[in-house]
Amino acid sequence: ASAQAPAVNSGDTATLDEARRLHESGAAVLIDLREPDEHATGVAAGARLLPLSQLGRRAGEIARDRPVLLICNTQNRSRRAHQALKDAGWTNLRYVQGGMSEWARRGWPMVKP
Repeated sequence: ASAQAPAVNSGDTATLDEARRLHESGAAVLIDLREPDEHATGVAAGARLLPLSQLGRRAGEIARDRPVLLICNTQNRSRRAHQALKDAGWTNLRYVQGGMSEWARRGWPMVKP
């Protein structure tokens, strides 16, 4: 096993590089689960904003027919949301390792929502 192997099932996660590539190519929907005050600091262009606090009542807005990537600030909330959505029947989704804090640290493009 590689020292860099994730501690979770890799089928449940996407690396930040992979997430950016899939999102920017249109191959996956990127859902930013951070709260509005966090969105104000900047989001990935084209990301869908769905605060985790609203997930319970807005889960139906999440596509079931195409790949979905869940992202938050560090991956704690996205990992929880991923499990909740899987438990509710979603199958084509993963959460992004590193989150928006790592996206920003890398200096990748962000826009104000």
